[in-house]
Amino acid sequence: MSEASVDNSRRTWLITSCAVGGAGAAAVAVPFVSSFAPSERAKAAGASIEVDISEIPPGQKITVEWRGKPVWILRRTPEQVASLAKTEPDVVDPKSDRKAFPTPEYAKNQHRSIKPEVFVGVGICTHLGCSPGEKLTPGAQPSLPDNWQGGFLCACHGSTFDVAGRVFKNKPAPDNLEVPPHMYLSETKLLIGDDKKA
Repeated sequence: MSEASVDNSRRTWLITSCAVGGAGAAAVAVPFVSSFAPSERAKAAGASIEVDISEIPPGQKITVEWRGKPVWILRRTPEQVASLAKTEPDVVDPKSDRKAFPTPEYAKNQHRSIKPEVFVGVGICTHLGCSPGEKLTPGAQPSLPDNWQGGFLCACHGSTFDVAGRVFKNKPAPDNLEVPPHMYLSETKLLIGDDKKA
């Protein structure tokens, strides 16, 4: 056996081993690298959602989920919209100027919404993350002031919010309820999670 034939067989084995090792490394790397891409579930969790608001009667709210958060859509009555002027002196941040939960520019108004009759807000208390309950009926009630105009009560620690999600003074919650990015696709269709055209 010549020396050249030994070198050729070693070279063949070396090339074959490197090729098989490289293919194995690629087979292992592809799933590993693709695991860094967000899953379909994760993509859906961050996606915008369309909501038909045509069936919400005045004075009622529905709750939808966006990014794992409960989002309230409240169709306010004319009386509820008018109550916001009455509660304004009693809330901490009437114009939503605080930066902890930035409010979109189109909601930096008394009603904190694009349309005065429709409030869109995240139903999570800014104190410790509890979910406030609705207390939309005006008037004296347990745990509420005698001049209650309607709104939301976080029973965990007593924070109260008006029907625009503005927190009342001297309550544990440090900020108003969050207003998520949103826009109207039509008179009856709302897109939550995107406001590029707003």
